[in-house]
Amino acid sequence: MFKESPFRTIISFHKLIESFEEIAMSDVDYRSNYAKAILKEIEPLPEFRTGIEDYNIIQKNENLIKNLLADLFPTALTNNEIKAVTIPFQNLTFNYTERFRKILNNAGSKFDMEIRDFDDHQFYINNCCLILSYYYKKHIDFNKPFFYDIPDENGVERHYRILYNADFMEIIPAENSVELSQDDIDLLIDNYNDIELWKSKFPVGSWILKGFGIISLFDATTENAVSNLKSNLLKPDDTVTPTDIIESIFISLFKIPGLRFGFIIYSPEEEKFNRPAKFDTKMHSFLLSDNEEVDCKNALFGCSFENLLDKKEPFVISNVEKFSQKAGNERLGNHLLNQNINSCIFAPIVKDDHLLGVLEIVSQNPRELNSVNATKLELILPYLTDTIDRYNTDMQHQVEAIIQREYTTIHPSVYWKFKKESQNYFQNINHSKDYIFKEIVFKDVYPLYGQIDIKGSSEHRNDTVKKDLKNQLTALLEIFAGHKSDANLMLLEQRKFELESMLQELELPLKADTEQHVQHYIEEEIHPILKNTKDSAKSEKLEQLYFESLDEKSGLFYQERKKFDNAMSIVNKKLASVLDKKQIEAQQIYPHYYERFKTDGVEHNLYIGASITPARTFDMMYLHNLRLWQLQTLCEMELEHHQLKASLPYELDVTSLILVFSAPLSIRFRMDEKRFDVDGTYNARYEVVKKRIDKSNIKGTSDRITEKEKITIVYTQNSEETEYLKYIKYLQHKKILEPAIEQFEVEDLQGVSGLRAIRVKVINNTENPIAQKITYQDLLDELK
Repeated sequence: MFKESPFRTIISFHKLIESFEEIAMSDVDYRSNYAKAILKEIEPLPEFRTGIEDYNIIQKNENLIKNLLADLFPTALTNNEIKAVTIPFQNLTFNYTERFRKILNNAGSKFDMEIRDFDDHQFYINNCCLILSYYYKKHIDFNKPFFYDIPDENGVERHYRILYNADFMEIIPAENSVELSQDDIDLLIDNYNDIELWKSKFPVGSWILKGFGIISLFDATTENAVSNLKSNLLKPDDTVTPTDIIESIFISLFKIPGLRFGFIIYSPEEEKFNRPAKFDTKMHSFLLSDNEEVDCKNALFGCSFENLLDKKEPFVISNVEKFSQKAGNERLGNHLLNQNINSCIFAPIVKDDHLLGVLEIVSQNPRELNSVNATKLELILPYLTDTIDRYNTDMQHQVEAIIQREYTTIHPSVYWKFKKESQNYFQNINHSKDYIFKEIVFKDVYPLYGQIDIKGSSEHRNDTVKKDLKNQLTALLEIFAGHKSDANLMLLEQRKFELESMLQELELPLKADTEQHVQHYIEEEIHPILKNTKDSAKSEKLEQLYFESLDEKSGLFYQERKKFDNAMSIVNKKLASVLDKKQIEAQQIYPHYYERFKTDGVEHNLYIGASITPARTFDMMYLHNLRLWQLQTLCEMELEHHQLKASLPYELDVTSLILVFSAPLSIRFRMDEKRFDVDGTYNARYEVVKKRIDKSNIKGTSDRITEKEKITIVYTQNSEETEYLKYIKYLQHKKILEPAIEQFEVEDLQGVSGLRAIRVKVINNTENPIAQKITYQDLLDELK
């Protein structure tokens, strides 16, 4: 019951009594006599006319009220109509028809009948709107559809639309009512949510609601289920409707308790059924069961799914047990019975004659689902079709976004220009079929290049190849040493000699074809002997262990290389994740182009300038900020590697390098390579330095310019030196870099001379502020 109302409610039958008094004076004897009899019966109860505020009077006079309302509640319709006396929007009801009474009895004694989604606010303002409509004669369309949700005897929730008849009511102002002007009414209808304003114009109990209303219910379960399903399917893409809500909608639609549903997506490229990726993770598929995907030609389906796949018609099994007894249906039938499914419907979701997926509806009872009630799906399949079509389109867009993010170099910072050119194409395609795409060029941008490289990766790789080959050859020689057979003695001795020769060759530097040569020899000459020669149990045990140690793809030992590859992968993945995470922060400085590459380490290119971000004013301060960010990020990546190194399956060291280039250049998107590259002959010098600098030496020595646990900064101009020494000094003050600074000249590269470098070591301990998550803003604040 609602706490507050603008009404003081008085139940009265005065309008009905007045109509009986008119009938009593008519010339039709049987109608007149009937009316006189009713009036005589209610004569001892004057409150029926003046008004009832004590509801106990209603309970004591149920039969009399029933007789009084007989014309409005015909006995012949009592088992068909769902009707009762009520006061609009309130839960007070009485004088039910038999059908209404039966519905309430089936719902149980604990059921509390309340209007769906109807709160105190709506109750109060709807009553106020009644006053505006009936007393002030203002046409206000305030009656949204109202529903009662009432469970039936099986627990299936049914939905009843509420219709009110207020012909026997009148609204009267009380002494404390407020007379409203047109301005007041205009103010009210513009402020629905201001409950205090409405209460000020319609104080609590300031109006009298006298009479009674009639409530009629219409069973709208099917229509409501369809509407609910449509509402849930049309939710935003990032909103996932829980499976139990959808399931309850299907239960209401089919009026079958315990009904379950599932869904699978059809992939036409692979001709497979698989789980929808974006839907509720709890969504089950009774066809897939525990599998992620199933081939459509799978023997599980047999011939049963031919109509569904080819003719795209629903496949209905009303009695699964009986179905499974027919030849060819055993696998599918038993698969369903094992899940306690005894009747089911598999309905194809089809758009433009293309199968999108299959809706699965199942019941534990035979014949509850059948070809007759399967026709109800015609009400909802159009909405499911649109949803799955939208899902497929959305997934396609997401896949394209992932491809763009993971496999191409169209970074978000430059995406706008590609989008603009694409829009130009669509705008001009109707005028000219030979539209020529313009090249995507960004002029006057400043480059930043950095890398953190696995030190000596080629040597490490060769060493692990040697170790694996040596271990394999040694294992084969141990097997041959245990052979006692005389049948192939000469051949075995020959092969032993050849294996020993190969083992000795591995002491020398590895040649380019050594691995392939050894692999071919073992596969062609050794393995056939092992497979065709039977010997002692000890020898056979060694052979078994040997073959179990082989890599499936190469047929060689892969243990040492696997350690190296895994270590390389771990380092690259970790360092790339640090760089990507820090990049999000860097974009806040000033939006810029960013790309990174995993090779034997992690490289990155940054380009910053007004042409990339035309909506913002560019200043050189942003370039300097980004350079400081880059240096700090490489420090963090160095420290991350140092903390990771002890847990690696193969110990690896890294070297770090930054290339400083202060002259602006242009970058152009190469259509043939689908990537950005530096544009112009003059700017090519920058690319030459990038490709060769990490392998160069300190001028006049044979020492590399890069060294483990140190960051090398290569530059050409004095201003660049001054700038970076300032950054280094600050990071030394912060105990991020060690005090010692090395400065030297770099050997001349082909066509490039005059390069210089600074080298400084990162402090590798837990006291390093980066290990304590120093922020970029901390650096900027102190630098200022």
